[in-house]
Amino acid sequence: MANEIATLGGGCFWCLEAVYQQVKGVLQVESGYSGGHVANPTYAQVCEGSTGHAEVVRLTFDNTIVSYREILEIFFTIHDPTTLNRQGNDCGTQYRSVIYTHSAQQKDTAQHVIKEMANVWDAPIVTELSPEQPYYKAEDSHQDYFQQHPNQAYCVCVVAPKLDKFRQIFASKSKT
Repeated sequence: MANEIATLGGGCFWCLEAVYQQVKGVLQVESGYSGGHVANPTYAQVCEGSTGHAEVVRLTFDNTIVSYREILEIFFTIHDPTTLNRQGNDCGTQYRSVIYTHSAQQKDTAQHVIKEMANVWDAPIVTELSPEQPYYKAEDSHQDYFQQHPNQAYCVCVVAPKLDKFRQIFASKSKT
């Protein structure tokens, strides 16, 4: 087994967390904050947009089961990488599309996937590509959010459709 880390931001971390928890080979998913200038930010601070952090998920995955490329293909399918600092009604730099790479190989793979995705989307890709930044785990109330609140309005209207899209397109990668 070869474990690897990926850190991704693509809107609200609840959406990404719910999807990646269903991916075969993903061993752990944690919601957090990265890319800002304040140590140990709180959710309230990040939501204000003044810390510079993005809401992200940090994945631990077995790259013998799911490759980093596949992780990124899922990422570019479940969020819109062409909208700057927003996903749907979620607006602000904290909701930006971002990939934080943990190695030169991840950077190379991400650059290739971004180029490929430019042919899929009608608008330019605005996904930020940066080396790993300090990461801070989000508060416990944000961990496993969809699993704990599947009937909450945001989960029904925003998270569940992304999860359904993942299951339809990547059925062979889904745990369920």
